[in-house]
Amino acid sequence: MVSKPPKSPHIKPPALNPGETIGIVAPASYFKRELFDAGCAAIREMGYQPFYFDSIFDRDLYFAGSVQRRARELEEMFARDEVKAIVCVRGGYGSNYLLEALNVEKILAHPKIFVGYSDVTSLLTYLADEGMVTFHGPMLTKDLANADGWEVTSWQNALTGANEWELNLGRDSGIKLLAEGSAEGIFYGGCLSMLVASLGTPYEIDTAGCLLFLEDIGAKPYQVDRMLMQLKLAGKFEDVHGIIFGEMVDCFQDKNQGFMLEEVVSRIVEELNVPVAYGLRSGHVTRGNITLPIGIRTSLTVGDGRVNLKFLEAATTAAPILSVAKMDQ
Repeated sequence: MVSKPPKSPHIKPPALNPGETIGIVAPASYFKRELFDAGCAAIREMGYQPFYFDSIFDRDLYFAGSVQRRARELEEMFARDEVKAIVCVRGGYGSNYLLEALNVEKILAHPKIFVGYSDVTSLLTYLADEGMVTFHGPMLTKDLANADGWEVTSWQNALTGANEWELNLGRDSGIKLLAEGSAEGIFYGGCLSMLVASLGTPYEIDTAGCLLFLEDIGAKPYQVDRMLMQLKLAGKFEDVHGIIFGEMVDCFQDKNQGFMLEEVVSRIVEELNVPVAYGLRSGHVTRGNITLPIGIRTSLTVGDGRVNLKFLEAATTAAPILSVAKMDQ
């Protein structure tokens, strides 16, 4: 199966190098200051310099300030020459408000590494559909603030120009094989509830020719079922080449429900005749948040008790590192 090309050549941001500045943004909900400070300390320990505007501590209801503040903050981080990557504080809710408020031409004129998940999925997929590679990965307060909250190798491979790096996942990683096979496509996706929320809007997701990543937290099995059926009925599975589910933390009705969520999702996707895996730790996870580039050519192999996800090109514009990086779990 040959994937369709992206709508336009994807714009790759420059790689992140040691000692460079990471801009911190809060496009959605407000946050706890102590977790913010812990995340910034972790960035310094990683060898980078955190930078943020004092307005990031604004609060408007459950948002991190007004729509205008959040939109201008994000635009300014992209425009600033000294900022080489942008990491979100947290998700929560509110990134969808920015879709109408952003000057996307200004952002695309200054491509940068942009990392987040959960509610930030709205921005990740929007910018990817506009042509820029984005990154589904750890955020400041939930992941970087915790010692085991993020996975270092994937962060380095994704953000520093590694070429043809892979995730080689065995059953001991928590991965499960729902449908065997091999496929190639453009890696795409994020938080399931946010992907579904895009349907019927001007920012509706474009899944044609992709390897689709779906993850969420705290959704009951029937709610996951309903969201997958909505994607199916909207035609979003028609040209998907493969599907990878996340860890799906706390997605159960009750502890004694008598069935597994994997059974629920299998009933919907099994007729697609594409490889399907379950349990990739990116986004809402119990530990070790894996960084995944959105918008680059990727291959997926599900079989022989393992899942291999190989990124077939560098996600940033730096020269590839000398050795091909491989992550075994």
